[in-house]
Amino acid sequence: MAIGILTSGGDCPGLNAVIRAVVFKADRVYGERVVGFRDGWRGVVDGEAMTLRRRDVQGIAKLGGTILGTSRTNVLDGDPTGSRALASLARHRIDALIAIGGEGTLAGAAELAALGVNVIGVPKTIDNDLSMTDTTFGFDTAVGIATEAFDRLRTTGDSHGRAMVAEVMGRHVGWIALHSGMAAGAHAILIPEQRTSWAQLAEWVESARGRGRAPLVVVSEGFVPEGGDRAYSERGDDAFGRPRLGGIGEIVTREIEARTGIEARCTILGHIQRGGTPSAYDRVLATRFGLAAIDAAMAGDYGRMVALRGTEIVSVPIAEAVGRLNAVPEHRYAEAAMLFG
Repeated sequence: MAIGILTSGGDCPGLNAVIRAVVFKADRVYGERVVGFRDGWRGVVDGEAMTLRRRDVQGIAKLGGTILGTSRTNVLDGDPTGSRALASLARHRIDALIAIGGEGTLAGAAELAALGVNVIGVPKTIDNDLSMTDTTFGFDTAVGIATEAFDRLRTTGDSHGRAMVAEVMGRHVGWIALHSGMAAGAHAILIPEQRTSWAQLAEWVESARGRGRAPLVVVSEGFVPEGGDRAYSERGDDAFGRPRLGGIGEIVTREIEARTGIEARCTILGHIQRGGTPSAYDRVLATRFGLAAIDAAMAGDYGRMVALRGTEIVSVPIAEAVGRLNAVPEHRYAEAAMLFG
């Protein structure tokens, strides 16, 4: 039996810990071979793969990124029957495939499962936007990086008496903005789930300034202001037809200056949130996901995704996991909003 594994979509702290766990347990417990596909679904389609042995994954749990590489390839793009992917899996004699990724990656995994491929999903997204799991690895690291950045921004904001705007990742959901903003004591948090007006934002900023504070505003890249119709994007679409977001922070900055007269500066954290060493929490969660994924593969528990429920690792149908987003509920945003202004 051969177990295939791939990492696809945006890179994320913790990916290497999953790979390491799968390879170690496949070898030590099951005596099975693991084949890693390079660059995500692109490697599956093109047949680019490598055998992973224990010596290949020793010491990688603490490393950011992914030793297998990744891409935003749509596995069925131009090939709705999946013939190229199926032929590649057959050529490498893959009995089960572990796909580590977010919404787009796992949607592709669900489509391959419908075509008869033995797929196991592992949830990966720093946005924490996948439903059916309490959290995903990478999120804790991203929140920690963002919080540290905001702490630094506040010192320069205080020195110059400026409003500081920080844009973080979050296409559809605002978990990173919510958690890091609350941790850093932000005076306003703007997320995709809430259509906040410019007037309300100005009120929060002026309130903070009136108390002698340098206002800190945290905004998710997918935030749409009240009256807007779509998230800000000027860089076209990705391989899954989704707009490449980024730049809303600059618009927020201009609105603050225009409406309050307070000098403002914008920092877009961008890919800094994805890079570097995973937190201890993310290393442990990713390792547990990897161990559970290889168990599921060996048990024939196909078409499912490993997930965290409370403190336990369970499995859920992949199709249900990608069917809806894990959005920030109203009451969670209301908790944070009590601290705004």
